[in-house]
Amino acid sequence: MQEETKQTRVIFPSDLNNHSTLFGGRALMWMDEVAYISALRHLKHNAVTIEVNNLNYLQPIIAGDIIELIGKVTAEGNIKLTVHVEIYKEEVSSGEKKKAIEADFEFVPIDEKHRPIRIDKIKI
Repeated sequence: MQEETKQTRVIFPSDLNNHSTLFGGRALMWMDEVAYISALRHLKHNAVTIEVNNLNYLQPIIAGDIIELIGKVTAEGNIKLTVHVEIYKEEVSSGEKKKAIEADFEFVPIDEKHRPIRIDKIKI
């Protein structure tokens, strides 16, 4: 499969929910972006997210944490592609990294009219 797609961010107070931890919807948006880039690089063709599976919030992320998002294609069929994305948080004071969130994103390639097409049709 392909190399990893990585993105690094710092968490600001505007990224937090009412519990002073990273808002889950924001994390999911960033994860989907990394997954999309991974899918584009792998397929060399436009695709759309059709499903998110196995979403696990493992560690709270707070303001000041540095996070690294890592996406990697883990499976390819004739119709869909799976990209696994993990977020690791780094505590600045100690440099310690822990897996904080993970999920699997399913993609299908689409044609110019935004209709799904088979992967084996674009990899000729």
